Amino acid sequence: MDQPRQPIIIDPARRQAAIERYRILGTGTEHGLDELARLAADLCGVPAALVGLHGRGQLILKAAHGLSPQAVPLDDPGILDEAVTVSEAADFPLMAALPGARFCAAAALRTREGAAIGTLAVLAPAAPEWTEGRARGLAVLARQVVAQLDLASIAAEGTERDDRYRTLFEAMDEGFCIIEFLDGPEGPLSDYVHVEANPAYTRNAGIPDVVGQRVRQMVPDEAGDWVERYGAVLRTGKPIRFERELEKTGRYLSLSAFRIEPLSRRQVAVLFQDITARRRAEVELVQVNATLEARIAEAVAQRQVLADVVEGTDAFVLVIDRDGRLLAINGAATAEIARLCGVAPQVGDRLPELFAARPEITAIVTPMWQRALSGEAFVETLAIGDRHYEVRYNVLRDAMGVQVGAYQFVYDVTDRLEEQSRLAAAEEALRQAQKMEAVGQLTGGLAHDFNNLLAGVSGAFEMIGTRLSQGRGRDVEKYLAAGQGATRRAAALTHRLLAFSRRQTLSPRPLIVNRLMTDLVELVQRTVGPDIRVETIAAMGLWPTLVDANQLENAILNLCINARDAMPEGGQITLETANRWIDRRTAAARGLEPGQYVTICVSDTGTGIDAATLERVFDPFFTTKPQGEGTGLGLSMVYGFARQSNGHVRIYSEVGQGTMVCLYLPRHLGEADETDDLTVAAVPLARVDGKAVLVVDDEPTVRMLVVDALEEMGHACAEAGDGPEGLRILDAAERIDLLITDVGLPGGMNGRQVAEAARERIPGLRILFITGYAENAVLNHGHIAPGMEVLTKPFAIEDLRMRVDRLLRE
Repeated sequence: MDQPRQPIIIDPARRQAAIERYRILGTGTEHGLDELARLAADLCGVPAALVGLHGRGQLILKAAHGLSPQAVPLDDPGILDEAVTVSEAADFPLMAALPGARFCAAAALRTREGAAIGTLAVLAPAAPEWTEGRARGLAVLARQVVAQLDLASIAAEGTERDDRYRTLFEAMDEGFCIIEFLDGPEGPLSDYVHVEANPAYTRNAGIPDVVGQRVRQMVPDEAGDWVERYGAVLRTGKPIRFERELEKTGRYLSLSAFRIEPLSRRQVAVLFQDITARRRAEVELVQVNATLEARIAEAVAQRQVLADVVEGTDAFVLVIDRDGRLLAINGAATAEIARLCGVAPQVGDRLPELFAARPEITAIVTPMWQRALSGEAFVETLAIGDRHYEVRYNVLRDAMGVQVGAYQFVYDVTDRLEEQSRLAAAEEALRQAQKMEAVGQLTGGLAHDFNNLLAGVSGAFEMIGTRLSQGRGRDVEKYLAAGQGATRRAAALTHRLLAFSRRQTLSPRPLIVNRLMTDLVELVQRTVGPDIRVETIAAMGLWPTLVDANQLENAILNLCINARDAMPEGGQITLETANRWIDRRTAAARGLEPGQYVTICVSDTGTGIDAATLERVFDPFFTTKPQGEGTGLGLSMVYGFARQSNGHVRIYSEVGQGTMVCLYLPRHLGEADETDDLTVAAVPLARVDGKAVLVVDDEPTVRMLVVDALEEMGHACAEAGDGPEGLRILDAAERIDLLITDVGLPGGMNGRQVAEAARERIPGLRILFITGYAENAVLNHGHIAPGMEVLTKPFAIEDLRMRVDRLLRE
């Protein structure tokens, strides 16, 4: 029959903490308890017994006799809290440990604090004769189980402590050894042997592998003095400190020794440090009395420097507990807090109270300490007054890994930030100087070339005037040709300058570059001559790119001409197209955005370019060709065109091996234009009588030329010098079929705004922009609407007529 039991209230958290203190829940069975389980079974006259600890929802068996050590489900540990619990109920939880069991007696395992942590239980298929003596014996054995657990816990703690001491023993910088005195031929206790020594023994004394060595064998010439010193420590028990030279190695040592109790062990512990450097310095001071004062001053200064370095370090170290009290603080931090708050902090002070007089500092540092105390390690930069600090917070944990506080390292980075600011300013000044140098080079080259061109134009006009005044009108033809040629060269130079500055007018269209190759290769071959072979490598499935086809052809032709000039003895030019994926790291190295690109590479087998020249090849007017054979704008134009097309250009070269220049153009995700005709063919002008054209330009000469050309085509023209005047004419006219306008206009309206206002009045109005300085922002970066075209100044009158005719016929 079940014995009545009195319920005992046990705090679950207290029970769990008491169990975890033993640290054996997850370690399997404890064989040291098996004998106690067997004794319990024999005492009670039953076949089975177990020792179990309370786990979460189960009884975890740590020892078993006569049954399998499997965990037993136990939802309510409280049923086993009494001194001895006896049950014959089939549903009693512990019956599950022994199949067919119908009797169980369980004695509670209680700690010295009274917490019930488990049970010692016996089980049987039938109830034995149960007596009070057996119950008392079971309880006594339960106490023995707890005592054995306590001993095991104490032993484990001792092992951990020994491990810590061993770690310290192995890691310490000072030499340490234990010697044991022996009787020898010289008499009792006349020798000693090294029984233990740490690794630092060898570093400090210079003698390796001393364990097991006797002093009279190790240093026979000086053994007597060492035995006498340490023998006195052994006999009297009084510790000593002294300095002595270890003559065998020539090292001076600072030593201390004490006896290891009890005396019967005959052991002395020795701690020592190599002070040879200091000793030699002292000897040198004695030997040179003439310079004693100077040397003493130097030594003091050296030590003072070391002290200044330690105390004046930039790192301010503070350590606090979870309540915000200072556990440790170094001198630098003490001084800094005193400077900020007027109070010198001490260990034990609460951090919020230190900054009470500076609420603005409290508002900054308190949230950071709270983050650190919540377990976060992080770095912050903050400003207090005119100083800037880099603060590194981390978590302070005890040996068990439990957080007990937090600590910080603070660095005053004000000077570093100021230096970085000065460096940035210096770099900016250097970049500005480089820009001014480039501008000077650009303007100098520009002035030189335009002086040549202006000389040709002005000279041609003077000669025309002279011949006309002489009545020799038929002789002016060659001067007209010379002036027009100079004008064309000026236009070409202007286009190259605009390309370099990325402000030329582009007409980008979706294009598969391979479609240009057939005609372009023929042009390149004719240009470079028969001594140079031109090869093409066209990638299959080449992606489309959004690019101005004419300008791309010009860029490739420029690169091929440069390649030709690098191969005076002939060679090979290779044009290669490819699809490229550029990842983030490669893109950063090449000055690109990550993504997909179409590449067009022009390579040659020429002389190559040295590293110094390679750094300047894209500079305007920089050329390695003889005077008069190059403008220095070829590669600059290519670079400007690539950047304006949202791409880039890269150059690779090795002297004597050749050069490769690659254009990177972004992939266009739309479809390419299907037409293969990427150039505008010249067609005969069709007469379109009765058309009305409005010309808006602030330059009267340009207006005169345009109007004269259009009137010769049979069109009626109206003129305006600015945007508002042009719109007034537009409003008053019965009809306008075509608007020709400059982009840069006075009067508060640019050409784009005039065109938009005109199309609001006349939807679908044909518009031709003419400009000498293409403002991409005004022209929407080259994306103009249908029915609009752009003509760049200077232009040929025939080009003007062809554009007007095409717009009016569409």
